[in-house]
Amino acid sequence: MPEFKIENAELAEAVSQKQRAFPKYTSQIINLANQNAQGTRPRIVGQMTELFQEFGGKRYEEWEVWYRTQKPEALDDATDRIYAMVEKLQAAVQEIDKSMVREWVEDLVLVKTFIGLCFQEAILVRIAERKGVDYRMATPEEESQGIDGFIDTTAVSVKPSTYAIKDMLPEEIQGELILYEKKKSGITVTFDF
Repeated sequence: MPEFKIENAELAEAVSQKQRAFPKYTSQIINLANQNAQGTRPRIVGQMTELFQEFGGKRYEEWEVWYRTQKPEALDDATDRIYAMVEKLQAAVQEIDKSMVREWVEDLVLVKTFIGLCFQEAILVRIAERKGVDYRMATPEEESQGIDGFIDTTAVSVKPSTYAIKDMLPEEIQGELILYEKKKSGITVTFDF
């Protein structure tokens, strides 16, 4: 397999010296606020890959000037949306005490785990019945690879439908993806294998 190296000096030409160091935890909080506020979505700041391809320059300073002329309101709009969410998060943090953290942990570890695993097994059973094959839940080793179970010999991962639209998926899915959505009357399951 071919291998090559890009020297630091060459990278330094491409990367701005304007990179900032933020105080501990602040970047994570701002990122969380941004995920909730959706402040840097393409409809707010533009489709960045497309914009960068339109950009004709090579230096950061050129990019900054070009972007600001193309999207003069974008940075202010994104900042306003995200900061409003930071203020909401600040207010929410003031409501959190150790008792609430304990309730949250119990809800996650006990309630959501039980419900999620019951949903997984019910979904695997139903799909296996429809296909006329067997199913099984994943072993711990398989689970660590993002597999929730098997329909016959097909590895599957069972996720809520909101999983497919999240910006940052926490794991790489191995095998076929099965999505479910909770409704008042039950769960709707979608799969394509």
